[in-house]
Amino acid sequence: MQLQPLICVRDVAASGRWYQRLLGCQSGHGGPEYERLVSQGRLILQLHRWDVEHHYGRIGDPNLKPYGNGVLLWFELDDFDAAVARAEEMKAEIIKPRHRSENAHWECWLRDLEGYTIVLASPHGSAG
Repeated sequence: MQLQPLICVRDVAASGRWYQRLLGCQSGHGGPEYERLVSQGRLILQLHRWDVEHHYGRIGDPNLKPYGNGVLLWFELDDFDAAVARAEEMKAEIIKPRHRSENAHWECWLRDLEGYTIVLASPHGSAG
């Protein structure tokens, strides 16, 4: 089984660039309505424009806020320190700065362009 998260965004291209810069991933699709972000050939996140319905209807309602309430998009990264440095360079909104979690790894919590909560994490046990 492989998780394939999808979130709705207003501007797929801008959000795609933001995630590519933050996570060091690549576009696997591109376009104004839908994007697949990949890392090392594996899908890590899908972006879908709020107002596009396709054959399955509207995925989300942009009028219901906050987006992703109760959902965290959690990314475990081998290059955690580099990702945190990129987040700082991007002036991303930091919710919880770099800290050691109770699970013996490093975390940094931030918000993306849409207000979704993003957690950057080092590998489990990497904080000793």
